[in-house]
Amino acid sequence: MQIKAICTDIDGTLLNKDRVLSPRLIAAINKLPQDFPVILASSRMPDAMRHLQKDMNRLGEPLICYNGGYVIHDHAKKVLDDVQISLSHCESLVEMASGTQVHISLYQGEDWFEPALDYWALREQKNTKVNPSILHSKEVLEKWRSSDTGAHKVMCMGPAEEIDRYFQLAQDAMGDMLHLYRSKDTYIEIAPKAISKASALELLLQTNHNIKMDEVMAFGDNYNDIEMLKAVGVGVAVGNARSEVKEIADRITLSHKEDGVAVMIEEILKQNNWI
Repeated sequence: MQIKAICTDIDGTLLNKDRVLSPRLIAAINKLPQDFPVILASSRMPDAMRHLQKDMNRLGEPLICYNGGYVIHDHAKKVLDDVQISLSHCESLVEMASGTQVHISLYQGEDWFEPALDYWALREQKNTKVNPSILHSKEVLEKWRSSDTGAHKVMCMGPAEEIDRYFQLAQDAMGDMLHLYRSKDTYIEIAPKAISKASALELLLQTNHNIKMDEVMAFGDNYNDIEMLKAVGVGVAVGNARSEVKEIADRITLSHKEDGVAVMIEEILKQNNWI
């Protein structure tokens, strides 16, 4: 099977222990032909992914943002797909956090809204290298109400016990309509139920490239990567991936701290005599 494109998760998969792209990974990607797509697929917002594209000399390539809810497919930043959490659900999620220590972050397209630059916001700012807009959640919702829009992602951060309680409440109330994903014990990422990295990738390939899903090698480490790894030709779990991800993967590489993705790209380079 000839691999004609790569699609990869970012956090816990592509980035090393310092949360950056390693020199080895960048060197491997730079040896791939420029017409060989390297597609990033993440729960991150667009600008939290573009600086990584720049580091890879791949700025302007397609982006699968918010786990597939917002898909950008060319240099002009044209949006190919746009699936949002409804305003009413956003309002309910914000209300559930009222009176608790659960911190709510709201994302819509290119925008990230935080009520204040507190511990949680500063932590996320450091991790993603993006600056949020400071606006209280209720003001954001009022703004969205006038433009009839919702969120591409709602992220909840806080003490683990508070997050546990919030997760159960939200899951019981809206679990059949929203996907609630525990990326860490102190985080919940919430997205529409209808979207996935796999469906977004298939749409991108049909629109931008004459490439089939079984000609793609995809990388991941967590639950939200499972559908994508199962849908492509070669699904690769990094060594630090959850056991459920490793169980469905075609290949298992080294961990993200050991340049697992770079190792697999180097294998592609050798198979194609590109090195």
